[in-house]
Amino acid sequence: MTATLHGPARSSADHLELLRGMLEEQFAVHTARLTQLTVHARHAGHDRHTLEALITSTRERIAETAQALRRMSEGTYGLCVDCHKPLPLGRLHALPHATHCTRCERRRTS
Repeated sequence: MTATLHGPARSSADHLELLRGMLEEQFAVHTARLTQLTVHARHAGHDRHTLEALITSTRERIAETAQALRRMSEGTYGLCVDCHKPLPLGRLHALPHATHCTRCERRRTS
């Protein structure tokens, strides 16, 4: 049986706090990175297209992380948004902002 946040596992609160910490750290790192990129974008001599792509990607990571933290506060974190089944802890540890189980993710991308 796969351990999940919404299952009977005794330490699910511990896992949730660990994941919350990971997400909060990612949010801080991405926010700092966005600040750095924004400063670099103001200085001449940097490849504008590369900086714009990095800024866009960093903003997406910030949004994904913020959405995951919002789902935590709403109590829906760790559930697939399509099939509503619990996401395995391994998936959440690898990808804390995951919104879909691997099965639904495959359906979305195929």
